[in-house]
Amino acid sequence: MGKKLSVFALMLMLAASLLSACGNAGNGASGGDSPSEGGSGSGGSAAEGEIYIPIISKGFQHQFWQAVKSGAEQAGQELGVRITFEGPETESQVDKQIEMLQAALDKKPSAIGFAALDSQASIPLLKKAQENNIPVIAFDSGVESDIPVTTASTDNMAASALAADKMAELIGGEGKIAMVVHDQTSVTGVSRRDGFKKQIEEKYPNIQIVDIQYGGGDHLKSTDLAKAMMQAHPDLKGIFGANEGSAVGVINAVTEMKKEGQIVVIGFDSGKAQIDAIKNGTMAGAITQNPVGIGYETVKAAVAAIKGEKLEPQIDTGFYWYDKNNIDSEEIKAVIYE
Repeated sequence: MGKKLSVFALMLMLAASLLSACGNAGNGASGGDSPSEGGSGSGGSAAEGEIYIPIISKGFQHQFWQAVKSGAEQAGQELGVRITFEGPETESQVDKQIEMLQAALDKKPSAIGFAALDSQASIPLLKKAQENNIPVIAFDSGVESDIPVTTASTDNMAASALAADKMAELIGGEGKIAMVVHDQTSVTGVSRRDGFKKQIEEKYPNIQIVDIQYGGGDHLKSTDLAKAMMQAHPDLKGIFGANEGSAVGVINAVTEMKKEGQIVVIGFDSGKAQIDAIKNGTMAGAITQNPVGIGYETVKAAVAAIKGEKLEPQIDTGFYWYDKNNIDSEEIKAVIYE
């Protein structure tokens, strides 16, 4: 009798275990849940009546994107909507980002936030979103299309023009300079490159941009590019790094080549490496965006679009110059990040 009960109990336990496993399989996360995929979780399809907004960024490795994520999550909590945030490991993985966008659309979200690595490559999927009445909110890097209902971003042309003015001031209005830009396919890459270049060419005839290189936002590649620039142009007076990874690469190159104090370094975005470099004098200063504000405004705009509210085509999230003189001010502390 005892043996029969034991077998019966074992059968019950096995059945319960199988039921539990089935339940877990149905609720499992996909996409960016794996840390190796650089995401913070893409969750399952939207539940009926739930407002679900996936946010697909250009990357996940830089502190900039973590700050954007923080702002998006804050808005999601305040507005009572579910968001997920993910991006590829590096900002050169266009195919990986397109896969993430496809996976997000397959979940039938209420709206989607998207920062394009390659504006043209994303158009077919964004058209698919439009056909399915899924509002697209572009953020940070816009999309060269009228599909997004709005774009939450920095005025990158104006921000990089300010960086050019600061560079000109710090090198005395003349000399050779160079640029390390993250890419030439995203709107931010093109706008920051062109904003800086145009300002130098139009306002400072005695300054010559001798080289522009693209490091994919990778600090190791950007380091090598900046070192090559310094070797090719021994009289180089300044280098502009157009995003966090680019700027960190330039800082590393100047340090490795022992050119501290000889080359004016101006960066873009923030992060511990840039903050430390400004404080120790390796970097003159940088332009910071408002990454938390970008994330917050993206989700806020998505909710408004879902409700059918009219949105302006551009949401300017602002930018600031910071250097050793104002880096500890309350205004700058609120928009930089480590």
